[in-house]
Amino acid sequence: MTNSTETVKIVEVALRDGLQNINQEVSNKIRLDWLHALEVAGLKSIELGSFVSPKKVPQMAGTYELFEQVKDLSDIDYIGLVPNLHGYNVSRACKCQSIAVFASASETFSEKNIGCSIENSFDRFKKFLFLAKEYKQRIRGYVSCAIECPYEGLIEPKKAAEIAKTLFELECDEISIADTLGRAAPRQIKELLDAVCDEVPVEKIALHCHDTYGLALANVMEALDYGVRVFDSATGGLGGCPYAPGAAGNLNTEDLVFALEAQGLDTGINLDQIVTLGRRICTQLNLPNRSRVAAVKIAQNSLSDFEERR
Repeated sequence: MTNSTETVKIVEVALRDGLQNINQEVSNKIRLDWLHALEVAGLKSIELGSFVSPKKVPQMAGTYELFEQVKDLSDIDYIGLVPNLHGYNVSRACKCQSIAVFASASETFSEKNIGCSIENSFDRFKKFLFLAKEYKQRIRGYVSCAIECPYEGLIEPKKAAEIAKTLFELECDEISIADTLGRAAPRQIKELLDAVCDEVPVEKIALHCHDTYGLALANVMEALDYGVRVFDSATGGLGGCPYAPGAAGNLNTEDLVFALEAQGLDTGINLDQIVTLGRRICTQLNLPNRSRVAAVKIAQNSLSDFEERR
């Protein structure tokens, strides 16, 4: 399917998407510690935070200060989510070089999540995306609820494709298609990509999988066959959609790296280091570590310890 020299990009989302829905706030000191570990492990594209009001999303308080800390590290692509013109101006003030904007394929989800219609969300973006291009900032667009919405049910692939097309026409450099509820099966991913890639070049597409039903890696493999080479994940499997009961969180980076490398693809990421970080994150947050790779490595270490004691 692939050759050993082909590379795949992983966009690490634990520090933004992974943290924004948890109940506890995480200090910038801890976030910077995790960030440093991500960089050492080889992550080159990292969602660092969101330029939203800390009153609405207290977990994202301190995003400006985080970007101030890293603005001179040019070899890492640090991404900041920008919801509106004010958020964009804050991103410019701290010299954020990559911004992300959020749109939904579901009208109801857009109203519930960001308080406006899909059309109005694009009107918001248009107020600052031309400035981002002028200042040579990179733009990442998200299409949430591309498969299913907690309010409207299944979403027609053509609807998600329309949103992706609009983001492409607004000159987004990369468009991340999200299985927000984590309910998609590979067949649905193929149908979605059939529709989206009629409107947007596949090299512009990223896949953002949640792992509610344990199908995220299967969906990644389907997208690989389709030609997608950018995938979002969160170390420790942090995050998940609050509207998906029992959601296991984002696809964890540990298992994604293992699966991609097993396919002969180069991620540039040190698996042992990312597994170690995932354990630390889950321990600090008192959350379960759902990484299968981490579980195997713990078992292997326990076996080695047992053998040494014999």
